[in-house]
Amino acid sequence: QDGKIVHAKFDKFRQINRFLEFVEDIREELPKDREVTILDFGCGKSYLTFALYYYLKVLHGLDIRIIGLDLKTDVIRKCNELAKKYQYDKLMFLEGNIADYTGAEEVDMVVTLHACDTATDFALAKAVEWGAQVILSVPCCQHEINEQFEAGETPEVLATVMEYGLLRERFAALVTDGLRAKYLESEGYETQVLEFIDMEHTPKNILLRAVRRGKTDGAIEAESRKKLEECEAFLNIQPTLGRLLSEKSRHR
Repeated sequence: QDGKIVHAKFDKFRQINRFLEFVEDIREELPKDREVTILDFGCGKSYLTFALYYYLKVLHGLDIRIIGLDLKTDVIRKCNELAKKYQYDKLMFLEGNIADYTGAEEVDMVVTLHACDTATDFALAKAVEWGAQVILSVPCCQHEINEQFEAGETPEVLATVMEYGLLRERFAALVTDGLRAKYLESEGYETQVLEFIDMEHTPKNILLRAVRRGKTDGAIEAESRKKLEECEAFLNIQPTLGRLLSEKSRHR
């Protein structure tokens, strides 16, 4: 009311602005001669989604259409009401599951901020399937690999330090996101693993930023996949993203 950020929301304010800095870095990668379609998977209350629309559409004049997707009915209803209130006519919100979404055939940019566990993998796989030019992903709650470490045989060389649950959990999260980045590279994306925001504000501070550079050479792709498979075999894990991309490759 007095023109200052509400104190309790200041971390969210910093988080949004930091994300928009990453968006600014890739803004020139987006098409200028047609409507740009952006999908925000797991949009939640959509602080970021509204900021993204304002930043690209209002401030920079891009012809964009943004679709936010989330499972919570009440949240989707509220976001659509706000979009109407602000007259953001190319911003809409839909209720649905990332894995089952089929509402678009061509998508230029995929955003996924804190999609929980394998929901991030389904979002990344969808982005690759569409050939999205830009992917911005801040993963969250990487439980899958940690559970596989607990259930399977840990490589002997790592067994000593993997006895500690906290360290095993953090190691699993890093492995998960590292493999995600390499899978995107194998699909022709120039991928960076970046610090999203200071650890003091959120522990979920890794951002994967990927820009499509075209399909990789077949031999290079095969070598990349081989190295990924060797890493996964050594760790005795089977990440969801690898499975999804393999299925996609078989159906080409």
